[in-house]
Amino acid sequence: MQVFALYTYFTYLNFPRSQYLTSASKVAGTFLSAKHEVTKHLNLSKNNTALQKENIHLRSQLPMSFVRMENGLVKINDTLFKQQYDYIPALVINSTFTKANNYFTLNIGSAQGIEKDMGVFSDKGIVGIIHNVSEHFSVVKSVLTENINIDVMIESDGSFGLLKWDGKHPRRGSISGISNDTRIKRWSKVVTKGGSGIFPRGIPVGKVEKLRTVEGKPIWDVVVLFSENYRTLQRVYVIKNLLKEEQKKIESLIPEDKPK
Repeated sequence: MQVFALYTYFTYLNFPRSQYLTSASKVAGTFLSAKHEVTKHLNLSKNNTALQKENIHLRSQLPMSFVRMENGLVKINDTLFKQQYDYIPALVINSTFTKANNYFTLNIGSAQGIEKDMGVFSDKGIVGIIHNVSEHFSVVKSVLTENINIDVMIESDGSFGLLKWDGKHPRRGSISGISNDTRIKRWSKVVTKGGSGIFPRGIPVGKVEKLRTVEGKPIWDVVVLFSENYRTLQRVYVIKNLLKEEQKKIESLIPEDKPK
């Protein structure tokens, strides 16, 4: 009888009915808004992961990921190029950027094929080098670390040197070892040189912001504005050099200089 009375009350009296429908709509709207926010967040994460995988596929097709197998200009068969680099996606789950030596923790480790001394980069530029690895996590020695010493070059003229960081500003590093008789244009693009086998040639590092003289030395101190903002870094890629052991083996055969 109580249910029948309430049904009759809300059905035949306009004001109570409108109040009931308005309240019900508000409750439903609040619930749907909350559901939308949660769904949007989950879908964003899912879409970002899908985009990251797509980026790996596309990057794996770039010339920088391959090594030429034959000389000459005529492609005879599909063995003309062999893939040298593969890429493993990861998330930054912990990081620092205000210390003299900064590190990033990634959510992947040896179980995913990660090894010490692998290079790490993002969509915007280089990040650092794998320093320690456990089964499910790895720690990256960041570009924002003293004596990082990554070989880089000025893309426009091929001048190369070592990337350094002075422990001061998280958006700026420098290149040492470039002769001061080299003419370098401001805002020239700086990329990885690729000689060590840790990074392919051509991964962005940043742009030349200014040149400074080094007292008593015939070299420039090239100030670089990093292309990546390490304070907001989230998604990265770990580089696997498929020919690393071969390179190390052949380089180990280089005779050492004998003291004079």
